[in-house]
Amino acid sequence: MGLDPPSAPDGSVRDVTGAYLAYQVHPGHAGLVDEVIDWYDRTAAGTERTVLPGAADEYALRRWAAHGYVTDPAGLGDKGTWTQLNERDLTDLEQPVLPDGFRFRTADEAGPEAAVQAHLDAWNPSAYTAESYQGVRRTAAYRGDLHILVEAPDGTMTASTIMWLDEANKSVEFEPVGTHPDYRRRGLARAMLLHCMRRARAAGAAHATVACLGAPGHPRARSLYYSVGFRELSRDVPLIKTAAAG
Repeated sequence: MGLDPPSAPDGSVRDVTGAYLAYQVHPGHAGLVDEVIDWYDRTAAGTERTVLPGAADEYALRRWAAHGYVTDPAGLGDKGTWTQLNERDLTDLEQPVLPDGFRFRTADEAGPEAAVQAHLDAWNPSAYTAESYQGVRRTAAYRGDLHILVEAPDGTMTASTIMWLDEANKSVEFEPVGTHPDYRRRGLARAMLLHCMRRARAAGAAHATVACLGAPGHPRARSLYYSVGFRELSRDVPLIKTAAAG
């Protein structure tokens, strides 16, 4: 858990007027949330602070409210940026179908340059770099055989996702999932997810999760995940504390 000043591509640091916090507290140590709140208020003092605790975490919601955090009306609107976590088990998986000439590749097969370019194409503009990808590759849970891309006949990497396998809990998380804008609405991401879930099952997973924006104004990713059997498990509640209230 930490806060870093936002940096521009040239390395300069912009003035910080707002802060965002994502955090996790073990259910068996719920009281630690007050320490998280105190740290956040100290670290981000003088800024507008946003946090997204889980809707089911009633204790945390009470504690954030006690420290002056209130529901963010903008965050709850049609274009709100709260997230929804989706899940499904890995039984009864459809056979993936790609258009003629397209094929699945692993990042191990395609190589770092292709993996980075696939990310940049899907999330343009993006500050992702070869160095960023090397950092991802160094994380303990990363596996190049569970980093999947879809290659077009001309060699363009049209879609990609990374599966993060939790062997102890036999669960896999998809993060991120993206498609090149010129190749959307062709069923590539759907086929990729089905292929990946089969691959994850073969690697020992029995359960899968994926997050997306949950507000009504952001239906595309949610519709994609629902189309391959995911359903909502939990969601965030956007809370805010203004600089003046701090």
